[in-house]
Amino acid sequence: MEELTLTTPALLFSAISLIMLAYTNRFLAYAAVIRNLHAKFLERQEESLLRQIQNLKLRLNLTRWMQIFGITSLLFCVLTMFLIYINYHTIAVYVFGFALILLIISLALLIKEIQISAQALQHHIADIEEYLTKK
Repeated sequence: MEELTLTTPALLFSAISLIMLAYTNRFLAYAAVIRNLHAKFLERQEESLLRQIQNLKLRLNLTRWMQIFGITSLLFCVLTMFLIYINYHTIAVYVFGFALILLIISLALLIKEIQISAQALQHHIADIEEYLTKK
């Protein structure tokens, strides 16, 4: 294995930063949709609104965990850089490996969240198609 240098974990900074920005945008979008659905639910207690809110709650929780794992990965990248700086290269390699594992978990949660999102949209499309076939 080649020597781990300061530039290797530093390369992940921009990628993780962009990922975190995307995660935060998702989180804020879900929060806004949940607030709107909550207001509608207070007006009329429809089962479909409750199901949508529950679905969004799950997606919001997944996004929160994606953020937690992504931020922790970034912290471990910084720790890796510090360990390299103080010449603890062997420990730095393991810490960097752990940072990569955390990033993998974060991205795996993103895949799961995208699947749930797509499934929810499929239900809406099915409702529209059912309505159109009745006409």
